[in-house]
Amino acid sequence: MNLKVAELTRVLIDTQVKKVIAEDHKGYFGMLPRHVDFVTALVPGILTFETQEGDIGYVALDEGVLVKAGDDVTVSTARAVHGKELKVLEETVLKEFSKQSERARKIQAAASRLEADLARRFMRFGRRGYE
Repeated sequence: MNLKVAELTRVLIDTQVKKVIAEDHKGYFGMLPRHVDFVTALVPGILTFETQEGDIGYVALDEGVLVKAGDDVTVSTARAVHGKELKVLEETVLKEFSKQSERARKIQAAASRLEADLARRFMRFGRRGYE
């Protein structure tokens, strides 16, 4: 099977695998090469895979969609972090997601300032209209 994990702007993983283990709203499930084709919504968690060489890999991901079609397993998600060891992956996830959360807070603050400025301008415009 070919496993591809894609974020919004990049492909994180594109490799041949023996099996994939993921989690949806019903719980964990595994896929081998002849697994039936299907689509499912993934919950935030750890996707595990075994490469053709027998190495185990992990991907911490946010919500996403998994599509199994033929020999291809494609996962689309907004945020994902790849690692070979769970402990290192945990540290990387905490660091990466906190950076993204900080960026989101800054964007929200900027949007709030723009909204407040727009409201002030409308108030000034309204006062001038009645003068």
